[in-house]
Amino acid sequence: MKKQYNTRAILTALLISGAVGMFNETALNIALTNLIEVFQISAATAQWLTTGFMLTLGILMPVSGLLLQTFSTRKLFIGSVMSLIAGTLIAALAFNFEMLMFARVLQAVGMGLLLPLMFNTVLVIYPQEKRGAAMGLVALVIMVAPASGPTIGGLLIEYLTWHYIFWFSLPFLVIGLLIGLKYLENVTDVTKPRIDLLSVLLSTIGFGGVVFGFSKAGEGADGWSSSVVVTSIVIGLVALVLFILRQNMSDPMLNLSVFKYPMYVIGMLLIMSCMLISMSSTIILPMFLQTGSGLSVFITGLILLPGSALSGIIQPYVGRLFDKYGPKWLVIPGLMILTVMLWFFTTISPTSSVALIIALHIGLTVGIALIWTPAQTNGLNQLPPELYPHGTAIMNTLQQVGGAIGTAVAISILTGGMENYLHSSSAPTKQIEIANAMALGSHNVFLFAMVIALINLIMGFFIRRVVTNQKVMNSPH
Repeated sequence: MKKQYNTRAILTALLISGAVGMFNETALNIALTNLIEVFQISAATAQWLTTGFMLTLGILMPVSGLLLQTFSTRKLFIGSVMSLIAGTLIAALAFNFEMLMFARVLQAVGMGLLLPLMFNTVLVIYPQEKRGAAMGLVALVIMVAPASGPTIGGLLIEYLTWHYIFWFSLPFLVIGLLIGLKYLENVTDVTKPRIDLLSVLLSTIGFGGVVFGFSKAGEGADGWSSSVVVTSIVIGLVALVLFILRQNMSDPMLNLSVFKYPMYVIGMLLIMSCMLISMSSTIILPMFLQTGSGLSVFITGLILLPGSALSGIIQPYVGRLFDKYGPKWLVIPGLMILTVMLWFFTTISPTSSVALIIALHIGLTVGIALIWTPAQTNGLNQLPPELYPHGTAIMNTLQQVGGAIGTAVAISILTGGMENYLHSSSAPTKQIEIANAMALGSHNVFLFAMVIALINLIMGFFIRRVVTNQKVMNSPH
């Protein structure tokens, strides 16, 4: 008989800690301009507060499958949340850039351990027919917490200082830790697999190089032509090829046999694409509203809040609908809504009404919400239990890679479109022309995202519900 867990308490501990970690990932982004002045640093240096966070996640996520099998659930949870608490406290007390940078790495280490642990624990403690609702709550954390970061961060900076972003987070992390200490049990078997140091090294160079390269391409003035960008992506890809070849051993670090399961592959590609589209929109829309429409940081945050909030509210309901009806009747309408919203975004201008932007953003986030939980849960459901750690590690890693690619490509397309417009303009320094250039560049980004959504829509028609029968579920076909 399957062991009974206090699922509500366990999930609460994981969700509170995860929400604060994801909030911290984006809340500081809105303070970068402020930090450049406070610490007297360049924009390129300040960007390391974001790049360093993503890079640490990119390195840790692939190793998480190994860690989930090496350490008990409680040890990993306590380690991850303590790392988050230490990083958040040091950040709140930081008086120079180096101290804040160190704090960000500690926070990223905590999140790199906590996210895979959260997915793996849900797969173990919930039966398949109830996973959708639980995964809906997890998706709520992954999507809403980072989306609310700029709004809450902007509000705290407006009336207090950037330190309070971290003072605000700290009590919630302590609460999450205390609930976990009381209720979280060891839910997985510790198998202590052999650690292949060459695989760890190749994984670190491979995923780290790709995430770093794409992140730098989205930051610097040189973009894709930067020698650092090209070199890191090439070295990263070569290391990834060697890493994949290395995983053919009997006890691999990441078991690539998860790719034999078609619904897992479709789910993973849909999640990666959603992350790419989400990150593209999250970085471009605020820039358009501030540079194109001349709105303040705080007002921009408020405009984006309804979409984020509604997305969060519907996530648990989407999960329950998935449990009842399966993925197809949610994923396909979600992809249709997403495609239509992105098409409308290609028509916005500096004079577009705030109400229209809010409505389109709500449609965009709702579309992603309808895709995310069903695609992810259905994909992971097809895996046999022994592949859960590997499946969650790969899905989380490629999600981060998708986010890094989305950010870099969006910035690159935006910059290229703006430069082409201003180059042919008779008054390139006038504010109205800069706003028009921003609109054109944004249109190109949303057009790119729409093409991705259309490709996903075609793929969505191949998704089918994974049968609960364990024998069927364990079969890749």
